[in-house]
Amino acid sequence: MSQPLFETDFPELNPVKRGKVRDLYDLGDCLLMVATDRLSAFDVVMPDPIPDKGKVLTQISIFWFKIMQPLVQNHLISSNIEEYPATCKPYAEILQGRSMLVKKAEPLPIECVVRGYISGSGWKSYLESRSICGLELPEGLRESDRLLEPIFTPATKAESGEHDINIDFEETIKIIGKPLAEKVKALSFEIYRKGAQIADRQGIIIADTKFEFGLLGNDIILIDEVLTPDSSRFWPKDTYKPGGPQKSFDKQYVRDYLLSIDWDKKAPGPSLPKDVINDTSAKYLEALKQIIGQGHGL
Repeated sequence: MSQPLFETDFPELNPVKRGKVRDLYDLGDCLLMVATDRLSAFDVVMPDPIPDKGKVLTQISIFWFKIMQPLVQNHLISSNIEEYPATCKPYAEILQGRSMLVKKAEPLPIECVVRGYISGSGWKSYLESRSICGLELPEGLRESDRLLEPIFTPATKAESGEHDINIDFEETIKIIGKPLAEKVKALSFEIYRKGAQIADRQGIIIADTKFEFGLLGNDIILIDEVLTPDSSRFWPKDTYKPGGPQKSFDKQYVRDYLLSIDWDKKAPGPSLPKDVINDTSAKYLEALKQIIGQGHGL
């Protein structure tokens, strides 16, 4: 377990944004994206970093970016620090394993969420209205049930500290236009189905996930992260049993702890106990090991 990294501070690299997890720097013709060990839950960044989390997110994203290239191009230029500009060299030790040089794309202002199983906010919505994001679902579903077909349930993107808002497809069309909305919906289903099939062979159920897309000229590309334990619900296939919450390889473990202490879901987040931090780190590393295999180098 390495020393956790809560944030980076490289003033001469032209910092442009500090997100919930990633710090972005503008290097001129590309961006430097650094995945820290910050963890956000209920859209609030927790005060305690999770060791190795940023490295896990980066390595898993790189793995999926390459696999999904036949379906959609992505923003990754390089994750090899030997290929980074000379201005990055003083920070090579920090950047190793947790950073990417990425193309400058115009991010779409929505998150593309695909659900193959009913859980989380989707389950809560189903209990209230038998629907999710305006999509009617059958009666009698249990928590964590597999859906007959995956569903597309987009959301608006929130800044740090604000909550994402689930929207229906009609609202998505209003925000980005019908051709783009239909294209990213179709791409989201393709990526999810391919990823879920591969993960299933590795003993992981990807219950749901969110994708982010950007425009590079006229091309739609995949950006940010893809099919990670931060952007997805990863369940161990061998313990899956619908009818309640599932064991997971993702930050649901932290969410469950926060729900148990009746936190009001407002910033600042509470400090996490040492065992929750260590167990969460172990879950992320286990997800990496199961998806990529032993040769991940962490």
